[in-house]
Amino acid sequence: MDDTLIKTPLHDVHSALGARMVPFAGYEMPIQYPRGIRAEHAAVRNAAGLFDVSHMGEFTVRGPQAEALVQYLTVNDVARVAPGQAQYSALCNEDGCILDDLLVYRFADHFVLVVNAGNREKDWKWVTDHAAGFDVEISDDSDNVALIALQGPASQAILASLTDVDLDAVGYYRFAEGSVADAQCVVSRTGYTGEDGFELYLPAASASAVWNALSVAGEPHGITPAGLGARDSLRLEMGYALYGNDLDEEHTALESGLGWIVKLHAGDFIGREALAAQKARGVSRRLTGIRLTQRGFPRPGYPIVHDGVEVGTVTSGVASPSLGEGVALGYLSAGAARPGTEVGVVIRGRTITARTQRPPFYTKGSIRR
Repeated sequence: MDDTLIKTPLHDVHSALGARMVPFAGYEMPIQYPRGIRAEHAAVRNAAGLFDVSHMGEFTVRGPQAEALVQYLTVNDVARVAPGQAQYSALCNEDGCILDDLLVYRFADHFVLVVNAGNREKDWKWVTDHAAGFDVEISDDSDNVALIALQGPASQAILASLTDVDLDAVGYYRFAEGSVADAQCVVSRTGYTGEDGFELYLPAASASAVWNALSVAGEPHGITPAGLGARDSLRLEMGYALYGNDLDEEHTALESGLGWIVKLHAGDFIGREALAAQKARGVSRRLTGIRLTQRGFPRPGYPIVHDGVEVGTVTSGVASPSLGEGVALGYLSAGAARPGTEVGVVIRGRTITARTQRPPFYTKGSIRR
């Protein structure tokens, strides 16, 4: 493995568990454990899985104009977010194209922006460059924070035995501060799997102890460690987009299916003018869900055809463990992107029949909204 790759605070835990490690966004990360991706996927859908997502970045914004800066940087309306709430949002450039998707956490006296690992340096420069003129203090706390995701229908039962946080009071996209296995944590009811679960932000030095405590508490419930492979198949079954595959600087927030978080009424933000103009004229392409109706594995880069004409490209795809069918995301021309349109995915020279669908593909998740 490349010595220049960054190791998370849980690296030794993964090694002891026999994880297969791979490079990801500059980090050495577990893609799977000995039980395999399908077993990890099933555990999250039916019991619980434990993920190391400490590669994510965390920026803290404080000061009298913290809200004003976050409102200017992001496309959603952060003014509507109360302390103790999280919000899904995006950073866009002046053309309305996506620099990153992120979570915004509002605390009583500050905000935390949780950004994708591969975009951390780019995002940091973007945020600090645009903070000039705002009365704020900004810090990059990523190296001091570990992030553990406990996901699956048994998550609350497992976590409840280790925390003083009233988990019943923590609704979806809400968070609370408290102790987990004697470590101070931010306990957030969020995730990337379509299942109920929590993301725990904690000091890096406490990561191994908290991971091990969760593993022991979860053993009677069927918990298993889960890697990037299962994380990818789980998010694809829900149609959740991944930056670098489905989201990028070549596509706008409206084209990427994120129009629901673009709040044009919320005042000025970077990219607002371009997005307002695009909304008025309509998009020419759209990120769309695709469900294969024949056996096949839709991989990124595969052409998508409609009536014999190429109309798009697969950006993410998987043979769904839960559904037993191939599912994918891809950019299609607006006409072909309408739900229920018969399309084909060209796999190794053969056109496999498929149909467009508005995600999620998997609809039996345990998320508590």
